[in-house]
Amino acid sequence: MTSSFVLLNCKENQEKDVIAQLKKIPQIKETQCLTGPYDVLVKIEASTIEELNEVITWKIRKIKNVRSTYTLKINEEAMECKDDN
Repeated sequence: MTSSFVLLNCKENQEKDVIAQLKKIPQIKETQCLTGPYDVLVKIEASTIEELNEVITWKIRKIKNVRSTYTLKINEEAMECKDDN
């Protein structure tokens, strides 16, 4: 299993429409509205890196009113944080 967070920048006032389209994609496990330079945060889970890339490139980026995306690939899920001291 491979996962990613994707930050989306949407056309003005189109976040609700974009989120409605995102929720139709089975690999998308979570969506959050944001304030700041990005409008929506999405968590994606896929069986392979190829499937993950396909979802981002051919599904998310093709949604009407998505201006841009920024992908953060998760290398491993943190179970606990270590203190360097």
